[in-house]
Amino acid sequence: MNDEATRSDRTEGADSPTRRPAPGQKVLRHLRTGVPGLDAVLGGGLPEFSFNMLAGGPGAGKTTLAQQILFANATRERPALYFTVLGEPTVKMLRYQQQFSFFKPELVGNAVHYLNLSEEALAGDLSAVLGRLTSEVERLNPGIVVVDSFRTIQPSAGERASGISAPATFSAVGLEQFVQRLALHLTSWEVTSLLIGEYDEPEQRQPLFTIADGIVWLTQETHRNSVVRKLQAVKVRGQAQMPGLHTFRITTDGLQVFPRIPEQQADRRRTYPASAVRLSSGVPGLDAMLGGGIPVGDAVMVAGATGTGKSTFGMQFAAEGLRQGESVVVAVFEEYPEAYLARLRAHDIDPDALVAAGKLRVSYLRPLDLSVDETLADILSNVKETGATRVVIDSLTGFEIALAPTFREDFRESLYRLVGALTATGVTVFMTLEAVSTSDEVGFTGERVSFITDDIIVQRYVEVEGKLVKVVSIIKMRGSAHSTEFRKYQITDRGATIGDAITDIDGLLTGSPTRRSSAL
Repeated sequence: MNDEATRSDRTEGADSPTRRPAPGQKVLRHLRTGVPGLDAVLGGGLPEFSFNMLAGGPGAGKTTLAQQILFANATRERPALYFTVLGEPTVKMLRYQQQFSFFKPELVGNAVHYLNLSEEALAGDLSAVLGRLTSEVERLNPGIVVVDSFRTIQPSAGERASGISAPATFSAVGLEQFVQRLALHLTSWEVTSLLIGEYDEPEQRQPLFTIADGIVWLTQETHRNSVVRKLQAVKVRGQAQMPGLHTFRITTDGLQVFPRIPEQQADRRRTYPASAVRLSSGVPGLDAMLGGGIPVGDAVMVAGATGTGKSTFGMQFAAEGLRQGESVVVAVFEEYPEAYLARLRAHDIDPDALVAAGKLRVSYLRPLDLSVDETLADILSNVKETGATRVVIDSLTGFEIALAPTFREDFRESLYRLVGALTATGVTVFMTLEAVSTSDEVGFTGERVSFITDDIIVQRYVEVEGKLVKVVSIIKMRGSAHSTEFRKYQITDRGATIGDAITDIDGLLTGSPTRRSSAL
C-alpha cells in the first residue's frame, strides 16, 4: 500500500540525528514538519505513521502549525486530508491560511483535500463522523490526516451541568471511545495523523492523551504588555525530544520555533583547548595591553559609561577582521544597520561590497518581545551562512531592553547561555555593556556577570586637573597575562587610539585622584 520511493523524499529530515540501528531493529522514519526548529525539538522530526495531538488554547497557533506540516508533506501520490468538524468553515479558514507563504494553492484539490464534517457532527452521530473519516481515507489513500478540531464535538460544560442533551453533543465516554477507534483506524492504515484540540494545561491528565504517540502543546504567556508564544513536545514515542518550553513566533512564513539553547548546543561542546592564536582588536595600542591580542574563541566584554567609546571599540574589532579577510556578524540593538554601515566607511571599509560578498552581516534586533533563544538563532544562522569568525553584540544593555519582560527576570542566566552557545562554535564574541559604576566591579541589572566572559575591558572617565579624561584598563583575561595599567585613550573620526599609561596620579578609582608628590 505504501511506496518507499514516494516516501523517501519526505522522510529523515535534515535535523534528524544519525542513528545506527541494532541488528534487526527498524529505525523510525521521520516526516519533515516544514517548521524551522521544530524537527530538532521533536528529536528528528515527526515519526511516520504516528498519532499526534496538537493542543492548546484559542489563538495559540495550532491550525497554522497543522497546515504548515500538511503542505510540507502532501504529494499527489500520498495526499493530505484536512477534516474540519465544528470549527470555522473551510472557506473562512482558507481565506486566512493562504496568506502564509507555505500555502500552495496549486496543491488544493489534488494533493491537499479539505473536507467538512459539520453535517455529521450536527446530527449527533459519532458513528457517522467516524464512517465519513474512514471512507475518505480509504478513497484517497493519504499520507497525512488532520482533524480540526475533534474536541468541538463534545458537550459544553453548561450542557453537562444542566443535563441538557442536543443532537450535536456526546458524552465524554463516547468521545474517548471515538478517539480510540479513530486512532486504531488511522494507525492500522499507516497514516500520520494530527488531531487538534482546545485544551488548557490542567487537562493534560485526561485519558485521551495516553492514546497519542506524540503531544505538542502550544501556549501564549502574557507578561505586562508583552505576549510570548511557547511550545512543548510533551510526548514523542520512540525518540528523545528536547525537554522544556521553546519559544516560537508566527510570521508571514508561518511558525518558527527557537529551541532552547542548552539542548540545541548539546553537540557543540567546547572540547578544544584554549587557543594560542590571537586576534587583533583593531584598536592601536590595545593589543599590547591584552598580552598580544584577543585569544580566538574568547568572549570579550567592553564596559563603560555613555560616550566612552564602547561601540567604537566594537566597530574597530569588526573592521579589523574584515581587513584580514575574515567574515563578521554584528548584532545591533541601539541603531539601524544603515547607520552602522555608514560609520564603518570611516575605517576604510566598503560595507556594501562586503555585504554583497557575504563577508559581513549586520542584524537588527530591536522588537520588544524577543527571547534569548530567538536572538541566538538569528546570530547562529548568520554565522553559519557567512562562515563568520567574529561576532559583535552592541549592546547588552539594548539586548536586555529588547527582551520580553519574562526573559529579563533571568537575564544573567540567559546571557550565560547565549555566550556559551556562541563561543562553543569557535567564534570570538565581542560585547559592549553600558555600566555606570566607576569602581572595578562591573555590574549589570544588579548582579555580577564577570564569570560569563573571558576578557573584560573597562572604560572610565576620570577628572584630571578639572578635565574629563578617558582611561582604559584590563581587569580580567582568563589564562593570559595582561597589562594592569590605566592608559589614556582618544576617540576621533578615525576611531580610538590608546595613549600613554598614567603613572603620576593615584586614586583614579576613588573619584578623588591625587598627583604623586614625587612627580611634582
